[in-house]
Amino acid sequence: MNTDKILSIPAEEYHAESRSGRYMSSHLLADFRESPELYHRKVSGEIAATESPALALGRAAHCLILEGRMAFDDQYLVSDGPVNAKTGEAFGRTTKSYSDWLAAQTKEVLSCRDYGFITKLQKSVWTHGVAAQLLDKGSPEGVLRAEYCGVPCQVRMDWFSPEYGLVDLKTCDSLKWFENDCRRYGYLHQMAFYHAVIEKALDASVPVHIIAVEKNEPFSTGVWELSPGVLEEAKQVNEAALARYRKCIYTGHWPTGYEGTRIISSL
Repeated sequence: MNTDKILSIPAEEYHAESRSGRYMSSHLLADFRESPELYHRKVSGEIAATESPALALGRAAHCLILEGRMAFDDQYLVSDGPVNAKTGEAFGRTTKSYSDWLAAQTKEVLSCRDYGFITKLQKSVWTHGVAAQLLDKGSPEGVLRAEYCGVPCQVRMDWFSPEYGLVDLKTCDSLKWFENDCRRYGYLHQMAFYHAVIEKALDASVPVHIIAVEKNEPFSTGVWELSPGVLEEAKQVNEAALARYRKCIYTGHWPTGYEGTRIISSL
């Protein structure tokens, strides 16, 4: 396996290449499966890229857990902002003092409360025997690019281990329902897309694991390995979507997917 093909690309550059339509990513393919029109509006800039507070916090958690404290400190400042000398407490986030302070920062700011939260996630993952083994040797945030089904594609891997393959980190409300989350949020199709691009780029088939950690007490961690069967089933759905994508490119027609009448035939 030639891991020299794994690229180190800044996250902003990676996402910009996807949003420009130059490369298909797993998230944009998910948008396309939902609605070709949705995909087209995103890559054409009609729908602006946004990030919710929850996604931003998840990004910080990924950085701390997978890249380590040094990388985290390079990107984030843990602070509640300037302190009001009269009260001895931090200025509120809606105040001008806080806004002026925030505008002067060169790093992303994470509140002390949010930092405390993600350190609980970090501890849970790294004290889980199997999760720690998967993350013992490897590298985070590596990028692979390859032509897949006639479409230039790229993936940004949470973690790649020469021994254990692809390792993806997810958060969830409860491990009890995580397998349902995998289906509900398209994680299986996402992992199948990653697996296929890795196979094309590295000329090797690798195992696929997901580490899931709860976002509330007791912050338990679990590990799942995806079977070849489920990866193949999701791969077929992805490849059918990529075939429709090529057709949309050729025709210039981006349907919603809901043009016809649908029938509800069961409870």
